[in-house]
Amino acid sequence: MSVATVTPADLNIHVRHLAFGRDAPAPRWWLGGDPVATAFYNALSITFPQGERFFMDSVRRYRPLASPALDGQIEAFLAQEATHTREHLAFNHQVAANGYDVTAMDARTHATLSFTRRRPDHVQLASTIALEHFTAILAHALLADPRHLRGASEEAGAMWRWHAIEELEHKAVAFDTFVAATADWPRHRRWLLRVLTMAGATWLLFLSIGRNIGDLFAQDGVGVGAWRRLGGFLFFTPGILRQILSRYLTYFRPGFHPWEHDDRALIAAAEASLALRGDRSAAA
Repeated sequence: MSVATVTPADLNIHVRHLAFGRDAPAPRWWLGGDPVATAFYNALSITFPQGERFFMDSVRRYRPLASPALDGQIEAFLAQEATHTREHLAFNHQVAANGYDVTAMDARTHATLSFTRRRPDHVQLASTIALEHFTAILAHALLADPRHLRGASEEAGAMWRWHAIEELEHKAVAFDTFVAATADWPRHRRWLLRVLTMAGATWLLFLSIGRNIGDLFAQDGVGVGAWRRLGGFLFFTPGILRQILSRYLTYFRPGFHPWEHDDRALIAAAEASLALRGDRSAAA
């Protein structure tokens, strides 16, 4: 049950200081005019600023154990996550400006993360690598299947694609930090912590996102039919949760590593199609 670090030696993690939607804020139902599809992504985004700060803290405290190569990747990871935090705060302000009250959703995220922050440091890091696996497999699906953001407003769609590119680039930084932090552990102990925290993280993530979606649906005044449509959107067409299932399950296998799925070609293609421009940059 060994865990081998297989992050590509030539991997470059780029920090792209980009800003989105400042001059063209997203409309209320920014994804194809559909309140159901929009609610799923809004519910995710509302959790990101606090979640990304948690990820940064859990990795940063183990930075002294990192090799020079990993230390450089951690530095880039922290810079990327800080930029993601800034952009999702801006996006979430647009959600609120469109008439949604996100106060309860923010409080829910805070309560969940406050509980997790009371766990031992190694459990916090294990929770981070579990949630980073979720963000990576969602990012892969988002970039691999254009149907997920079809009909999105230009700036909102660009922001989500940009975020997905960077999540794939740094998908193993927290994992490799966990390997370094637990280098003297028996292999079965490392694996057991990984799978147990993934089980807990999965439950808390779906509970939190589901409740956020419920809040958004209530504020839009949509009924039970919206939940049926959401099920179809998530599991059938385009079906992002169906698409990520097999990669989600690989996490439970002894010896798993995020870079056993090499996404560099997908990253390059997505970046080329997005045509990230220097004139869209912003100070971090």
